[in-house]
Amino acid sequence: MRSGDETKRIFEVIATQSDVSFETMEVDKDHIHCLVKSEPRIAPLAIVRRLKQESTLQLWQMYEDELRRHFWKERTFWSDGYFCRTVGDASQGTRRQYIEDQG
Repeated sequence: MRSGDETKRIFEVIATQSDVSFETMEVDKDHIHCLVKSEPRIAPLAIVRRLKQESTLQLWQMYEDELRRHFWKERTFWSDGYFCRTVGDASQGTRRQYIEDQG
C-alpha cells in the first residue's frame, strides 16, 4: 500500500471542510509533517483528532484488505501520540523549509 499521496489528498479534503489549511505537508515512511494554518480559536488537538479520525476511516475504506493484514481486527492507522508546536515566531520561509526537509 502506498498511502502517502492518498493521505495528503485526504488531509486536503478534510481541511476544505474545516477552518484550516496547509502551508506545506510532507509524508515520511511512518509519519507525516504538516504546517497547518488555522484560526486561534481552533485547538491544535481538535485539528489533529479530526485529521486522524477521518483519514483512518477513509484509508480503511480504500485499503481494507491490506490494512487488515497488518492491524488484524483493530481498525486503526495512526499511533496515539502526536507532536504539535506553534511557530508564530519563525518566518514563513523557515517554517516551510523545515517541513520540506523532513519528507
